[in-house]
Amino acid sequence: MTDALLARIDQLESRFAILDLTSDYCLGFDKRDWERFIGIWWEDAVWEVGPPFGNFDGHEGITRAVHDILWPAWKQSTHYNTNLRVTFDGADQASGVSDVDCIGTTADGQAQTVAATYTDDFERRGGVWKIARRHVKMHHFSPLVGITLSAPA
Repeated sequence: MTDALLARIDQLESRFAILDLTSDYCLGFDKRDWERFIGIWWEDAVWEVGPPFGNFDGHEGITRAVHDILWPAWKQSTHYNTNLRVTFDGADQASGVSDVDCIGTTADGQAQTVAATYTDDFERRGGVWKIARRHVKMHHFSPLVGITLSAPA
């Protein structure tokens, strides 16, 4: 195989690995699968959630954010991540942008809807892709007044 063909195959495999990271973020958070969720982040990753939650550095900060702030705030959530665009900035760096809609119920029983855009820096270290930085730009975080989200009876 030529070097150009090998590079194209590597980029295709990398795109799928990055797509899996964005899916594992949603699945890990919503299903409260901690190993799946923390496994997408580099140890020194930065998660810039912003208001009303804050910004978090490294596995320690991300752990605190999820276990002490976010999971206690949400009784249930479902994230829908879409429109992922990946740009390679080298063989081992990529940037991405995607949109997310989240619907769920907060701990106090209020149905909520959230829309945001994720801007990501992905890095491959030792042959493994993970998130090095995720910036969250919230578009809305709104209650669904008069709505109760419940499982079918």
